[in-house]
Amino acid sequence: MDMRFWTWAVAGLLVLAGPARAAAPEIRIQDVIDFYRVYDAGGGAPSAAALQGYLDHGSDGLRQFVGLRHLSGESLAAAMEKHPRMFADAKTCLDVLPAVKRRLAQALPRLGQLYPPAQFPPITILVGQGNTGGTTSASGVLVGLEALCGASWMDPNPEDRFVHLVAHEYVHVQQPAARTEPEHPTLLFPTLIEGGAEFLAELISGDVGYVRLKNWAKGREKEIEIQFAADQDKTDLKAWLYNGVGTDERPGDLAYWVGYRIAKAYYVHAKDKRQAIARILTINADTAKAFLADSGWAPGMSLPEKVPLPE
Repeated sequence: MDMRFWTWAVAGLLVLAGPARAAAPEIRIQDVIDFYRVYDAGGGAPSAAALQGYLDHGSDGLRQFVGLRHLSGESLAAAMEKHPRMFADAKTCLDVLPAVKRRLAQALPRLGQLYPPAQFPPITILVGQGNTGGTTSASGVLVGLEALCGASWMDPNPEDRFVHLVAHEYVHVQQPAARTEPEHPTLLFPTLIEGGAEFLAELISGDVGYVRLKNWAKGREKEIEIQFAADQDKTDLKAWLYNGVGTDERPGDLAYWVGYRIAKAYYVHAKDKRQAIARILTINADTAKAFLADSGWAPGMSLPEKVPLPE
């Protein structure tokens, strides 16, 4: 499985135009229902032709996903043949979707309350070929049920996992810098993009997407962050980002957690919390260094477990 499925820059990502509103976005699950109708009719091993029918008759979100991930009936059939258990197990996550929808209906409107320019494109939950848990496109936020359902390493609770991952991706929708990828970004910039999404996801939904990192890093803050500070200007990201699940000794994507801590430090120290949220969302490659300096972050610094929403 390609574990780089929470990318901070996705080809073709567009922030949708239109006025912000503090209303819950539409959450579409018909593609999942259609997939498992085809799955059941094929006895758990539908033909490539049947799967192509699922793709051809899918939602706008699914069609966007097909283009982003070069998905076809044949490639989906091959993925199902290679990982049958993943698709069988993913069916169990259908049970948590009603609760996920209710919780997101409460969490996501907070973005509009905190950041008036926020956009609210739909969320499409679909079934892909196991390589994308969450991403964004011109059709909004796209969630791969089969990949996210199997990502228990992120958070062992599937309901929480869906809620916090979607919140993370929804923050990316609001970040202009998430639409572009510098040719050779230094480690600091994508760290702040991902960490900002983690921090604001926690602020609106109650927790981060990468609960595993938060738990693993307790007591190791200074050691990890001294290493990060030494590497922040490097263009080789593989030790910190998009490097898979990792191991018990060093989990992957540790920069998400460091960036979360930097964003939280900035918010804690800011007098105007709403202005702080706006700045976190509008970081770019040119302003990353200044943001770090203004955050007051230092390796191993003490930060509160949770911070309140601004008044």
